[in-house]
Amino acid sequence: MKQDTHPDYHFITVVMTDGTSYPTRSTYGKEGATLNLDIDPKTHPAWTGGNQQLLDRGGRVSRFNAKFGGFTRK
Repeated sequence: MKQDTHPDYHFITVVMTDGTSYPTRSTYGKEGATLNLDIDPKTHPAWTGGNQQLLDRGGRVSRFNAKFGGFTRK
């Protein structure tokens, strides 16, 4: 096996957008580096679900419900 093929795996500090931080191991930067997140998994809609609304004006959803509406549980 070749020597020195793996990157240096060390502790860094991750800082969330709300200011909280936690230590983790990573290959990012050097030992003791700080990673400031621009997108926070606590607040970003991709992780929280956001407030998505379904808008349908007689389109696919209405046609689907008309065709398969009898199969829904009541």
